[in-house]
Amino acid sequence: MFSVKIQKECGCVKKSGIQNNQKFTTKDAALMEAMALSRKMNEEFCQKHEFKVVEEGDNILITVDERQKRSCCGGGHCS
Repeated sequence: MFSVKIQKECGCVKKSGIQNNQKFTTKDAALMEAMALSRKMNEEFCQKHEFKVVEEGDNILITVDERQKRSCCGGGHCS
């Protein structure tokens, strides 16, 4: 059995209704769900945090880190 766990439930996770600690019978299914969730969270949540997928044995973690603040637009012409 493989688990998809969200490391820390920020306010956006709690409001979204996403179920934490989901169980899957295959690693592939767990990885696919974790990647889809992290992509959704990074695109649709408030942008304060960044979500990444990390494998730890039978657990697939969605880690939560503070998003880096940028001082420019990211177009490559500010430096």
